[in-house]
Amino acid sequence: MDMRQRPYRSVLYIPGSKPRALDKARNLPVDAIIFDLEDAVSLEEKESARDTLKAALAEGGYGARFKIVRINGFDTKWGRDDAKAVTEMDADAVLLPKVASPADLDALAEITGDLPIWAMMESPRGMLNAVEIAAHPKLDGMVMGTNDLAKELQSRFRADRLPMLTSLQLCLLAAKAEGLIIVDGVYNAFKDDEGLKVECDQGRDMGFDGKTLIHPAQVEVTNAAFAPSEAEIELAKRQIAAFEEVEASGQGVAVVDGRIVENLHVATAQETLAKAKAIEALAAE
Repeated sequence: MDMRQRPYRSVLYIPGSKPRALDKARNLPVDAIIFDLEDAVSLEEKESARDTLKAALAEGGYGARFKIVRINGFDTKWGRDDAKAVTEMDADAVLLPKVASPADLDALAEITGDLPIWAMMESPRGMLNAVEIAAHPKLDGMVMGTNDLAKELQSRFRADRLPMLTSLQLCLLAAKAEGLIIVDGVYNAFKDDEGLKVECDQGRDMGFDGKTLIHPAQVEVTNAAFAPSEAEIELAKRQIAAFEEVEASGQGVAVVDGRIVENLHVATAQETLAKAKAIEALAAE
């Protein structure tokens, strides 16, 4: 499955140092996994985590789940060695934290070569440079690091995420302009399904491809929120059928539920059906 056409509804962080968590992830219904060598790993385990993760990935069993390895930043003593280690792992992409400029991606690419790069967007400087970062030739995806961003902005938590909206939208615009995948930040209250759903719906309405998660309990809500609903699938089918019928007859204008259906609506409908099909295919693998 092409990397940009596959689903990224749920992207779960898993500590690269914990064999039990790495094993459990093989059976979770997530679309992608971020195997973390950074925040989720203690200082004492930073170096051993590389071997633990490499062995788990070599063992396999993760099916069609997209495998991303988050390394430590190059401003730490572990970053460059992490990057070298990832080149020997069975990973689909490498994720660099705290990306502030394209130069950060250049430094990583010098080590990781052709391995696709994803960027953590989590600093004011990164927000202001989002357009240039998104245009980097090795970049395939962006991950919003909303916890670190809130810290840097010194913003307060609000359920509507008003203090965060400008940053989210800057990165969304940059990612969409370059055809990148972009996933929303985490929701910290992992037992609050109602609050999670509200934030997922907001992210989906804004245009995010999915959401990063900190706990397996969040997967079901997130997968549902970022997947086409039965109503959306049914509407998409009717829009395509109505448009094709009018095109075949050469008369009139396609109308569904009292709304005109134009080329752009048909394109959106086709994307909806393609996404639903990709989710079904992923579940079957």
